[in-house]
Amino acid sequence: MGLLQSTLWYKRAGDWCGVIFLVAGLLIALPMVSVAYNDLSTQSIESNHFNTRPALYVDCQMCDYNYIRQEISFVNFARDQEQADIHLFITAESTGGGGREYELTFMGRRDFSDMNYEYVHQTGRNMTADEIRESLNKAIRMGLAPFMMKTPLASRFELMYDEPAEDFEDAHDIDDPWNNWVFEVYVGRLQLNQESRQSNFDSRWGFIADHITHDWKVRFRPYFNYHYTEIDQEDDDTIISRRHRHGLTTRAIRSLTDHWSAGLFGNYLTRNDRNLKHQMEIAPGVEYSLFPYDEATRRAVTMTYRIGYTYNDYYDLTIFDQTEDQLANQRLQLRAQYTQPWGNVNAGITGSHYFHDTTLRRLSTFARISVRLAEGLSLNLQGDYDVVQDQLTLRAGDLALEDIIVAQQELATDYSFRVLVAISYTFGSSFANIVNTRF
Repeated sequence: MGLLQSTLWYKRAGDWCGVIFLVAGLLIALPMVSVAYNDLSTQSIESNHFNTRPALYVDCQMCDYNYIRQEISFVNFARDQEQADIHLFITAESTGGGGREYELTFMGRRDFSDMNYEYVHQTGRNMTADEIRESLNKAIRMGLAPFMMKTPLASRFELMYDEPAEDFEDAHDIDDPWNNWVFEVYVGRLQLNQESRQSNFDSRWGFIADHITHDWKVRFRPYFNYHYTEIDQEDDDTIISRRHRHGLTTRAIRSLTDHWSAGLFGNYLTRNDRNLKHQMEIAPGVEYSLFPYDEATRRAVTMTYRIGYTYNDYYDLTIFDQTEDQLANQRLQLRAQYTQPWGNVNAGITGSHYFHDTTLRRLSTFARISVRLAEGLSLNLQGDYDVVQDQLTLRAGDLALEDIIVAQQELATDYSFRVLVAISYTFGSSFANIVNTRF
């Protein structure tokens, strides 16, 4: 009994010691936290002004942020735009030759508030990833130069000029033997997963031919997808699934004005898990853009209308007692895209129906929203909702359980819905200069 009481006493004494150490630690830590907080509130990057390196916030979804911080050493890097003296906002779009055109917007804050301008930089399709990121870094340095000239660090900079070739003036009149056509052959995936009782093989490959000028946007793209699954059951037959999705997409789009364009679209598809032996579509369409097309990297609100003809040849009899169909249909889409320093929005709604029976219709909506609510606080929302009433390809008869398990057959549905919500809050040191890539 005495031993038990002694043990309980030691346990209680240990618990109380733990509480005492915890309270003592909090009493010691709270003044330190308070001092650190006061330091951050009074000596954030906002107080830099021109006494030290200006603070830069890089707002870019496709950039190598570590490389930028490592190679550009004459600025401090802020972790949030509210802490920055210079907000660099970068967007990009593909060029006709297969390269990319970057639009760099430099927005001055506080003592640089009167300095705001844009700078365009292009990279070629044959440049390596390292060449692209170094080229973009040079563009960033060039854009930062006017800001640095207003700081005491100005005397540490010098201007260098790379003399062009003598025929530079004629560089825009290039004799292009490919006539703005760009070709790509790709193998998107060759993947094999093997276990003792099941095997999976997935492959995707294809070819892309693009012709892009200021007046025309043309694409020819055949593609091939094949998936094989084999599942060995102990007391039953082996399940084997072979799914293919092969097709061809084509388009020819003509620029009409700064706000209007017209196009012709053609598609071919064969897909056994959707009961489509052959599907051929052709559809002309028009598009109206609320804003001029040259603003599309930052903001775009478009309305697109297509009317077309579709021929379906089915593997098996459908629930509508058909082995083939010839159909006329129309589709209207409204879409909005904004990419701004406060975040980005990509949302739209599409409605379509068949003319022979307007109850065979579909309404699809989607939204991708990313917003900076406050310093360090970001909200991301994604959602898709489809009202499905146009499944003409559904096979007649009952579905086998094995086909459902391996997604060999399409299931009937009235709707599909998907939603994602993500929120993040970052706080702490305002400085983001240090780069450490270990592990």
